[in-house]
Amino acid sequence: MSFVPMFEPIADLSLARILVSNDDGIEAPGIKVLERIARSLSKDVWVVAPSSEQSAVAHSLTVRRPLRIIRHGRRRFAVDGTPTDSVLLGVRQILGDKRPDLLLSGINRGCNMADDVTYSGTVAAAMEGTLLGVRSIALSQQMTNDEPVRWDTAEHWAAPIIERVTAVGWPCNVLINVNFPDMPAQQVDGVDVVRQGKRKIGDELTERIDPRGQPYYWVGGQRVEELGDPGTDLSAVNRGKVSVSPLCVDFTSVEAMDRLAMAFR
Repeated sequence: MSFVPMFEPIADLSLARILVSNDDGIEAPGIKVLERIARSLSKDVWVVAPSSEQSAVAHSLTVRRPLRIIRHGRRRFAVDGTPTDSVLLGVRQILGDKRPDLLLSGINRGCNMADDVTYSGTVAAAMEGTLLGVRSIALSQQMTNDEPVRWDTAEHWAAPIIERVTAVGWPCNVLINVNFPDMPAQQVDGVDVVRQGKRKIGDELTERIDPRGQPYYWVGGQRVEELGDPGTDLSAVNRGKVSVSPLCVDFTSVEAMDRLAMAFR
């Protein structure tokens, strides 16, 4: 078995430098909640986030035009690019003199569970942090369409979860994905450490006709949350628990590699 380097536990978060990012944009309500959470843990908090909403852009990197950094206040910056761009410039440029000890991405308006994580800009920001050698946690708040988002639930539960997770450390090729259920904070039934579930986003296609009689399409209409298999993020959140899932940025399938190797012997 090969050795996997580990992120060391953070003994005292109050001494940590924390970078906050997201995919909903620097003015989104969720990042303001996350900034408050981060400041409750440490005084050394920096915000570097996209200047506009970048939902579902996944781990895209801007390479065909220049990027600009816009100052939004003390230790608050926007980048006119993707979540990946924001984290890259945050770590390498804005905080270049002293790297962050922890990256927090979110809090996303809507959950990022199961196959959502492959499209999610929130998870992608945490993925970029992980690839840059920074402990990274993505946080998302489940919501119901047309209902107010329960930011207070995420705000109540996030800090103790961040403290517990960072106190144990985890492999350097792993990010932590956290989802809060859509219910009052006092009704949440604890925390489950679970695997990524399975569901496909984008199956809902809505066809409409434009004024010139040509069809056009919306991807991803309203959907009902699936219960999910036991032991998954879907199941945990829909049973009223906070889901905590370690996601690996190494996509290699060891099982498939062994089988393929046999074919070339």
